[in-house]
Amino acid sequence: MISLALTAVFFLAWETAGGQTKDPLLFPRDNFTVETKTVKTSAGEKKVTYRSYMHIPYVANPVDKDFESMNVSVPFEVDGVVIDAINAPILFVIGVGGYMSVNNMRGGFGGPPASGNRVSSNTDLALAAGYVVVSPGCRGRDNKATDGTYYGKAPAAIVDLKAAVRYIRHNKGVIPGNVNWIFSTGVSAGGALSALLGSSGNSQLYDSYLKEIGAADAKDNIFGSACFCPITDLEHADGAYEWMYGTIPGRSGLVDQELSKQLKAFYAEYQASLNLQGKNNFGTITADNYDKYLLQYYLIPSANKYLRGLSDEKRNEYLVNNKWITWTAVGAAFTFADYVAHVGRMKNLPAFDDFDMRQPEPILFGNKTTNASHFTNFSLQQSTGDKNAEIDNDLKTAVNMMNAMYFIGQNISDCVQYWWLRQGTSDNHTSQTVIANLATSLENRNKVVNTFLYWDAGHGADEDAEDFITWIGNVTGFFK
Repeated sequence: MISLALTAVFFLAWETAGGQTKDPLLFPRDNFTVETKTVKTSAGEKKVTYRSYMHIPYVANPVDKDFESMNVSVPFEVDGVVIDAINAPILFVIGVGGYMSVNNMRGGFGGPPASGNRVSSNTDLALAAGYVVVSPGCRGRDNKATDGTYYGKAPAAIVDLKAAVRYIRHNKGVIPGNVNWIFSTGVSAGGALSALLGSSGNSQLYDSYLKEIGAADAKDNIFGSACFCPITDLEHADGAYEWMYGTIPGRSGLVDQELSKQLKAFYAEYQASLNLQGKNNFGTITADNYDKYLLQYYLIPSANKYLRGLSDEKRNEYLVNNKWITWTAVGAAFTFADYVAHVGRMKNLPAFDDFDMRQPEPILFGNKTTNASHFTNFSLQQSTGDKNAEIDNDLKTAVNMMNAMYFIGQNISDCVQYWWLRQGTSDNHTSQTVIANLATSLENRNKVVNTFLYWDAGHGADEDAEDFITWIGNVTGFFK
């Protein structure tokens, strides 16, 4: 990491050489345009003027600089009032969707969308709050060279994101913002990568990959992680999906019930191995009691907040259309089976490591010469007819390197302390146990975890974006 004194020396050398420097990873702080945008808040619109740095390479030896670069936005005036972002939190926006690449010249999947157009996205709200916003590009499962080889398969995305964090730390005092207050945020696969970035700080598993692309010699741990509907724990997600949706017909009817039962059994073994302890002396969370745990601590509280926020007329109308919910002075009551039937099944079997390998996840785990690979023994065995087939050790390592739960289980010392987890109750892209396992595993390790499910909301919802921005300011002490 560069000290402030060394930073001044490097910057002087950069200026004196007419824009050239021996340090290829020095942030070009004078190479910006001034931009203005209007940000919607619950208190009204705010006019934010900021310095925009576009397409800044963050590694010395990029595989593809169109993807291994970042955009940086630094606010300096809000509603005509000059602000100084030198010590502000840094919001690190992971724009990945479907484990695809992000070229930040074209834009990516981005952060969660605006909440019903009432307020702007959390990235714009961050600018209005005086935070620095960093939007890194990264490689993904779709990157293919002209010679037909692939260069963005796992673990390329997380390697690039770690390199971007290292670049920020390397430029402490040059890039505005407090490098000790970096918060990642992402949606879907981006949410999974945000969780992975937060849980795997400074892991040596990535060192050779980072060295190969010329990442800065700096730390890559962050301060906080926000994960919206994270599609994580992929090697166990098929079993979790069958646990929740196995007996619910999809668009093509019921899935193969024998295979569904096998996946449920694998999931039950996995869940037991986690030995997760529920809140308030609930005890060990198992496949047998997880429905009760989800109802008590996630689903009923979500329904109550939603229904109590409605007018009497709107609430009665909603209940008439959802007779599976009982409403009393105490609040909502319903069975888990009725809730799951209300949500419905979205994906076929297996939900992630599909036999035809058309889903994003098998394509993620391809390699330089192979577009897609099975990443679970179950799907490999079913596809090949070989009951003894197993994925190889290199692929096992790649799967671990893409799973936040792996690093949380390893008790990595630089796993972040502060977590913001959000998902919609009608999000059927993965099982609700995935985000609940993530939250509980962190809570069991005394992390500060703010988790909530938005009632009847779907994939990628963000219904309390301003609360998220306030939360960052509070946990850092930036809001005093």
